[in-house]
Amino acid sequence: MKKYLLLFFVAVLFTQATLQNDLPNVTIKTMEGKSVNFQSYGKTGKIVVVSFWATWCGPCKKELVKLNKLLPEWAPKYNMQLLAVSIDDSKTAPKVKPYVAGQNWKCEVALDQNSDLKRALGIANVPFTLIIKDGKIVYRHDGYVDGAEYELEAQLKKISGK
Repeated sequence: MKKYLLLFFVAVLFTQATLQNDLPNVTIKTMEGKSVNFQSYGKTGKIVVVSFWATWCGPCKKELVKLNKLLPEWAPKYNMQLLAVSIDDSKTAPKVKPYVAGQNWKCEVALDQNSDLKRALGIANVPFTLIIKDGKIVYRHDGYVDGAEYELEAQLKKISGK
């Protein structure tokens, strides 16, 4: 009996790990207010780096400043795009657009005001970074410290084969 229970739990864990690599069917909004299904980012033909952030999160903003500086080099080199997903709620969401404009970020910014996407991906805290390739999550990273962008680039090199 114990052997069957162990096999059952292993099967459940394997299934969960497999499902967590799939992109959830969740709608987010662009800065312009357009609804977009998150799964569509897996169909761009590009590697997509997704950075979850908030206006109240210092490390998040630091990471996105660095990523936006690297974007002009990385986008053509790795055939990638950067998507910054704000988890600001209804109280702080009005700060997102002016903040992004003030930073002059060139990446796409989306809003996950109700944290539906964050929950669907099992993200506990921000900053949180994902890499998507061919509709699958191929890399996850929690937190940010100076220099983490070099590890991200190492992952982009590996994933893109460059």
